[in-house]
Amino acid sequence: MDKLWAPWRIKYIQAQTSKGCIFCIKPKQKKDKLNYIICRGKFVFMMLNIFPYNNGHVMIAPYRHTGEFERLTSEEKLELMDMSQETIKILKKALNPHGFNLGMNLGKSAGAGFDHHLHLHIVPRWNADTNFMPVIAQTKVISQSLDELYQILTEGK
Repeated sequence: MDKLWAPWRIKYIQAQTSKGCIFCIKPKQKKDKLNYIICRGKFVFMMLNIFPYNNGHVMIAPYRHTGEFERLTSEEKLELMDMSQETIKILKKALNPHGFNLGMNLGKSAGAGFDHHLHLHIVPRWNADTNFMPVIAQTKVISQSLDELYQILTEGK
């Protein structure tokens, strides 16, 4: 049997699961580095996904707790899009991806892990970043630690 060592994952395995909504709890804690919050706006904030699909996977969410896209205010929608655009610029400069996936899973049946608080996923992609590991071994290799990525993305702020 082959082994894929990922010792940094132990802190997530052993962490106590929080009750409540991470998109409400984490920004109120004012512990941005600990919670991997990269930047804050007036209506929305951006944070690293601690269970990323790919290196550089971030999420942008409104501070206000809502799972319904149609209930976003004009200010929230505009800032969500503006921060998405700025995030893509930051990720291009920092990681040099070849493309991006952007998307929202609205509702439990659509795959939302936190279905009562909408959030936009931005996932950097590279040519040939999908290989046999996810298909055969059901394992995704993430090439950079969250702490290192956080440091890179917050430099100069």
